[in-house]
Amino acid sequence: MRDAPASAEQKTVKRAMRGNVEAYGVLIREQKEYLYRTAYLYSGNEEDALEIVQETVLRAFRSIRNLKDPAVFRTWITRILINVSKDYYKREQRYEAAAGLRIPQEKEGISSEERMDLYSAIGSLPEKYRTVVILRYFDELKLEEIAYITGIPRGTVSVWLTRARQELRRILKEGYLNE
Repeated sequence: MRDAPASAEQKTVKRAMRGNVEAYGVLIREQKEYLYRTAYLYSGNEEDALEIVQETVLRAFRSIRNLKDPAVFRTWITRILINVSKDYYKREQRYEAAAGLRIPQEKEGISSEERMDLYSAIGSLPEKYRTVVILRYFDELKLEEIAYITGIPRGTVSVWLTRARQELRRILKEGYLNE
């Protein structure tokens, strides 16, 4: 089932669930790179990713006592991060609409042109496809975990991944033809 390190993590989660701030800090330090990477894939830039992670950490801290199973901490906090990302994106769209502006997202810190093309293509996917692609290929989650996080059936996750891959192929192929 799970090995000794997972057991140690579960003990830390249980302490955090009982209100131990230090234990919660340990959990966040262990997950910070994962959380940042996922937030960056959603937002496309460092500043927004950091804000998303900060809000995620705060929301998770406020509700960790509601976590039912310490073994699913990472999945639970990923679900919070996705919801924060969606909220952030909606808030930014409303702000830009009110200001009458459409601010292009920066792609700083990405070294290769291909990676930029891929991130851009992923960013142009419908939200539901983008979510499952990020969780599957960047966070390396299983279909069952993605289904749990998103609250959709496993079969739907599989279909959305297939459609997302087809759409990415189309977008990337068109992008190369237009150059």
